[in-house]
Amino acid sequence: MKMNRRMMLVGGLLSLLAACGGQGGGETNTSPMAPAPLALSYSASVPLGGNAFITAGSANASEVIGDGGLGNWTNANTVTSVYFRAAQAGSLNLGLVARLAGATSSKVKVTVNGAVFNVNLSGSSSKTYDVGTVNIPAAGYVKVDIQGVSKVGSYFGDVSAVKIGGAASTGAKFANDAANYYWSRRGPSVHAGYTTPTNTEYFYNEITVPVGQDSIGSYFMSNGFNGGYAGMQVKSTTERWILFSVWDGDAGGKTTLVRKGPNVVDNSFGGEGTGGQTYLVFNWQAGLTYKFLTRAQPDGAGNTSYSAWFYTPETAAWRFVATWKRPGTNNSYLTGNHSFLENFIDTNGYLGRKVLLGNQWARSNTGVWTEATQMYFTGDATVTNQQRLDYAGGVENGKFYLRNGAFFANYVPVNQSFNRTATGVAPNINFAALP
Repeated sequence: MKMNRRMMLVGGLLSLLAACGGQGGGETNTSPMAPAPLALSYSASVPLGGNAFITAGSANASEVIGDGGLGNWTNANTVTSVYFRAAQAGSLNLGLVARLAGATSSKVKVTVNGAVFNVNLSGSSSKTYDVGTVNIPAAGYVKVDIQGVSKVGSYFGDVSAVKIGGAASTGAKFANDAANYYWSRRGPSVHAGYTTPTNTEYFYNEITVPVGQDSIGSYFMSNGFNGGYAGMQVKSTTERWILFSVWDGDAGGKTTLVRKGPNVVDNSFGGEGTGGQTYLVFNWQAGLTYKFLTRAQPDGAGNTSYSAWFYTPETAAWRFVATWKRPGTNNSYLTGNHSFLENFIDTNGYLGRKVLLGNQWARSNTGVWTEATQMYFTGDATVTNQQRLDYAGGVENGKFYLRNGAFFANYVPVNQSFNRTATGVAPNINFAALP
């Protein structure tokens, strides 16, 4: 929906004192011989609204994360995880920006890769509570877990941000665009663009989701083109889809359904554009390779019919999804052929996903096959605005791959090309026998 760097607690009395208290009222050493706790310094504030997720808890827990941060926090089993990326090694100061609501006092636990700090919250005004100092051994994502310990009243408190300071906070990256927290929590979308000839009538692709990389909310889009796309989605723990959608015409005019396959559901869609959607509830499996085929048929009157099929290894046969007629296409064949990987459930944006894409081919309207062996790797606005840096793409074992989520450390920069080794063997498809 994660590869976090292991952090060691700074040794010595200074670290222990910092962990026990500070300017906002954390736990304090009450020994008469102990010096007063030192307040920590901070250089940045990581808002929970764009960087936090409920990563553990009871099924009926009431906690929520909104643009303002963590609220309605009543359950001690709930774990809220906050992520930010340290750009360099060094010491890291941590603090919580929190307030009490519906309680007179509470104790919360903050865990950073095994280092545990307890913080006492008090008062209804928002303020910064010092947590402690840890050492970051290398650049990469830092995960801060927050959990309730005890409370007098109904709620543990509201937490709006994690404060960071020290050498490791210099250049830290995290979501800071409040208008787009929804998108940053969904995570980065990454794309593979293929170079294909003009007058491409058919585009063929093979897609494999590795075992364990099929997180709920994932869309593994195999065959995209200017005007639509086809691929596989994970809708829930019990439902998966084969999806084929075509947008309405760029200059207006509704896309209309021409025909559809058995058990395929059709409807219209809105939100990110409008158009026609078809899907088949199909329990595709991680670890198996599925094949997708899309087709464009201009009608000579300014419209194009787009069709999609997929091949299942379970049955060793092609299955028809649908044909949609799109107006105002100026008699276009398939252009802008591409794949992408995205998460469409924002609360699952901390989970990871990966897809392998292999053996891409384009077939012209005259029947000539051309192998597409180059991928141009790009990302969405969450990538280009550096709201998230847990994304990657490239070549792996002769196939292209896309990866996102899980807050892993070693991201791959976008806007570059990758080349795979050609197979030289065009798909063996009996077009006359396609359903």
